[in-house]
Amino acid sequence: MAGLAAALSFSRLGMACDVFEEAGELVEVGAGLQISPNASAILGELGVLDELETIWTEPQEIRLASGITLKKLAHVPMGRFARERWGAPYGVLHRATLQNTLLAATRRSPLCTVRLATPIRGNLSRSLKDITGNTYPLIIGADGVWSNARASIDDAPQPDFSRNIAWRFTTPLDQAPGWLPRDCVTAILGPSTHLVAYPLSETGAFNIVAIAAGISPGETWEAQASETQRDMLMQQFAGWHPDILRLLSDAPRPTFWPLHEVTSGRWHNGRDVVLIGDAAHAMMPFSAQGAVMAIEDGFVLANEVRKASTLPAALASFETLRVKRAAKVKSRGNFNRFAYHARGPIRIGRDIVLSLRPPQSLAADLDWLYGYRVD
Repeated sequence: MAGLAAALSFSRLGMACDVFEEAGELVEVGAGLQISPNASAILGELGVLDELETIWTEPQEIRLASGITLKKLAHVPMGRFARERWGAPYGVLHRATLQNTLLAATRRSPLCTVRLATPIRGNLSRSLKDITGNTYPLIIGADGVWSNARASIDDAPQPDFSRNIAWRFTTPLDQAPGWLPRDCVTAILGPSTHLVAYPLSETGAFNIVAIAAGISPGETWEAQASETQRDMLMQQFAGWHPDILRLLSDAPRPTFWPLHEVTSGRWHNGRDVVLIGDAAHAMMPFSAQGAVMAIEDGFVLANEVRKASTLPAALASFETLRVKRAAKVKSRGNFNRFAYHARGPIRIGRDIVLSLRPPQSLAADLDWLYGYRVD
């Protein structure tokens, strides 16, 4: 998604792009995504928002609830409120929906070419020249946590396992428990763990993600959970409300995703290679901004290249802007992680504070995030 968003952003400004993808086809990986107004505003600029709005679900609120009692603790209004306050909608959709929409838009652009089944290894410029016969002034590494493009950048970020696992599964809407609202993103908070659920209109199912401590299965995005691992999941949610334990125990074929971050480091080589998205700043999902930051990256990079007098100046400006932004988003995610997973007296205090915060006050805390706009 980072690469496709970047290609559309550059072509929007009249610059041609070739997109190289190692996979032979873009398959359905993962499940749901939350697209907050800071990204949906960009998707509007790229000409794909109208199509997405006919497919996605627009939640009326983001609800925080207790994993012990299922009691609602607080909420942030969305729906029309989000459009009015932040100037763009908040939507939830399947990852494949966004990916396929971006891919179709990229293929429609006369300035873009998409090449599947084309891995790029070793010296990037030489490899691309061998494949296409072309020399590219700028090479964008949008190749994720396990980036190959990093090898072209000294002191680049490196993968770092967070020691957390995201357990993912879906439940048909007609079989989902009644305590899960059909018009909300619900974050259910508990000791050392939390769970997020929201409906996906494309699949007619709830997307459910449970995050807890775990052991990495290696360099993979997802793996099927064994019975032993399912037992571990149930142990980590011991003490939660019985209805949640029932939901987890009945989960059909859950997958588990090792959650990786990356260390700090340089995002470009000062000449012709730059990293964006997870390759540059993979982060935990505690503020639901991973895909959103990738979309922002592509749009900001194109804008900086357009404005700067030289390419090195554009890369330096891009890194300065985005390192600061990504660090602030990561910091917010770390705060959410502490608050969501609080135990004992801290958990009790958290619940009291949340119950006393008006929805508009909680929304104001997000103005810097959801109201972000590129010059």
